[in-house]
Amino acid sequence: MKLLFLAPLVALLFASCSVNTPAARIEKNPAIYNDLTTNHQALVRAGKIENGMTPTAVFLAWGKADSKSEGELKGERFERWNYLGLAPVYNEGFYGGFGYGYRDLYGRRGRGRYYDPYFGHSMHVDYVPYRAAWVDFQNGRVKAWQRGR
Repeated sequence: MKLLFLAPLVALLFASCSVNTPAARIEKNPAIYNDLTTNHQALVRAGKIENGMTPTAVFLAWGKADSKSEGELKGERFERWNYLGLAPVYNEGFYGGFGYGYRDLYGRRGRGRYYDPYFGHSMHVDYVPYRAAWVDFQNGRVKAWQRGR
């Protein structure tokens, strides 16, 4: 029964992951890809960008930005695309109520001298978003970018 529930979930996970690759974006947008220069086509296939690329080339290489903003620097307007990543944060918590968590030396509950370290403790992982990459565009071209490794 568990396998019947798990199989569609795994299939959905694989289907969602395959769309987020440069090859999948190129396949869905061949006209955009064919309009790029040969050098930019090679970079897009490798999932890389460089200064001078268009926003559509960056989309093919890195995907849709998680957020976009605009601003002005030294009298020049620019647009910034932000890409987010997720960092795991490990947390340990404690739960319980009146009379729980304490046992005597023989394992009986009560006001004993032995504390059971496994009762009432929980370990869980939260994922915190962070800015993994950004791209600045001026006049419709990449002016600056940064990506973590």
